[in-house]
Amino acid sequence: MRPMTRWAMTGALLTAALAGPLSMPAHSAPASLYDPSALVMTTGHGEKAATTAPERAVTLNCAYTTTGTHPDPRQACADLDRVNGDFDRLATLRTNGTGQPCTKEYRPIVVTVQGVWRGTRVNYEHTFANRCIMETQGASAFAF
Repeated sequence: MRPMTRWAMTGALLTAALAGPLSMPAHSAPASLYDPSALVMTTGHGEKAATTAPERAVTLNCAYTTTGTHPDPRQACADLDRVNGDFDRLATLRTNGTGQPCTKEYRPIVVTVQGVWRGTRVNYEHTFANRCIMETQGASAFAF
């Protein structure tokens, strides 16, 4: 192959290799107007999910319609929408003075959440001192 032809082919291949990914979108749009939101939530008595057997598990689907085995999927999805899916911020939804008073009893309960929230992968784990604190700080999302 002549040097000029080799340079032209190398330039064309290099241009295609570099410009090809730039012409594609960074991420594809969801198939529908609503990003997927499907979660599996578990609770179990213990300090770590790795050493605790789940005692209760519920599903929560917050796409176009709210469904799942969660006792109140509509309110749980609304609470998660209010904090933009940030489970650590659920405690900020409590209104001052109207929250349920909890004892200081230490019976740890671990909550895990796995799935997808508005198109983003979720893998959450948090240990609460007892069930009362979990239900109070977790708003309606952890009340199952």
